[in-house]
Amino acid sequence: MHRSLIPFVVLSLVLAGCAPSDEEAERTAPEAAATLDFEGTAAVLLERLDLQAGERVLLVGMPGRFDPLVPHLRSGIASAGAVDLGAWSEAGATPSEWSTDFTASLAASGEGLMDLLRSVDASVMLPGPTPGHTVYGALQDVLREGHGRTVHFHWAGAYLMDGTLREPDAEVDAFYQRVLRDTDYAGLGAAQRRFEAAIRGATVRVTTPAGTDVSFRVGDRPVTRQDGDASARRAESALNLIDREVELPAGAIRVAPLEQTVQGRIAFPPAYWGEELVEGLLLSFEDGLVVQVTADSNSEAVESEMEVQGSAARAFREFALGFNPLLAIPGEGEPWIPYYGYGAGVVRLSLGDNTELGGTVGGGYVRWNFFTDATVTVDGEVWVDGGRLVR
Repeated sequence: MHRSLIPFVVLSLVLAGCAPSDEEAERTAPEAAATLDFEGTAAVLLERLDLQAGERVLLVGMPGRFDPLVPHLRSGIASAGAVDLGAWSEAGATPSEWSTDFTASLAASGEGLMDLLRSVDASVMLPGPTPGHTVYGALQDVLREGHGRTVHFHWAGAYLMDGTLREPDAEVDAFYQRVLRDTDYAGLGAAQRRFEAAIRGATVRVTTPAGTDVSFRVGDRPVTRQDGDASARRAESALNLIDREVELPAGAIRVAPLEQTVQGRIAFPPAYWGEELVEGLLLSFEDGLVVQVTADSNSEAVESEMEVQGSAARAFREFALGFNPLLAIPGEGEPWIPYYGYGAGVVRLSLGDNTELGGTVGGGYVRWNFFTDATVTVDGEVWVDGGRLVR
């Protein structure tokens, strides 16, 4: 799996709950559109939603290479006996066939937008929009209130091993479609539930050859299982925003540990903080906060970013662990990290705002860190060994 090349990568975000903007990625490589199986993809999304008769369903997207997905989804919504509310476009010229009386009412809603969206039972976030867009952001607010559910259908989220975003191409298309189609969703959920049960009341420790050695406890914090279950029944047990925002492709568990239990250090690879390349960076944590910053070069750039971004930049945010074997780093050709590190054995240790996970750190700042060679133990029992999920 070429783990000797670069063991982990880092990227910075400035909005909690928002992955790097999909818009550019989704609008690139239009020649790859012919490789997409829109009908099959729509079938998987609808199966995961498990729509019930009478449920009101809205699509949110942007005109672009995923336009052919919309009629398949709308047809499937109607076939399930659900109410097709149409497709809302967050930007660009809206295709006339997307529009309905409901989407027209969204355009004219103004302060009544939230009331309209509270009438939506389920929605599909198509590639392109982000929480920074009006309807998407308002739907997230409705989810935070404890109402409804969404499928957050990405097609970006692939990264080169140096941490830069990989644009979608025919290889990514084929890879993600295979994952959507072939994932054992029941088995994935069972594996994630076993891990959740193991970490309750236990100490989780993450180490890497570069020097990361950090431990924490999750207590009774919500552990979100991104297992692809977007049914209404699952949403009834949701405890936070991302429990209701089901991501596809699926694969990771995500949890905000009890902040005061986070102790140890995280070793970073060479990465840019602001405009400066920082090498040999080591952040030391006490009670969930960065208490020491050391680096072989440009440590002042790290301190500067933390100063500008506020207290969230010094706070431990999230532990995530991938469980989907189909999303593991490809073993042939040049390695790359599929879909936000949701592949089996990939670890994310993040800084910043964790309110969407049920944590107490606000502020909006988020910095993700992917580790592909980590070892994860739970009360001394090995679950991930050098980047390989062993349980």
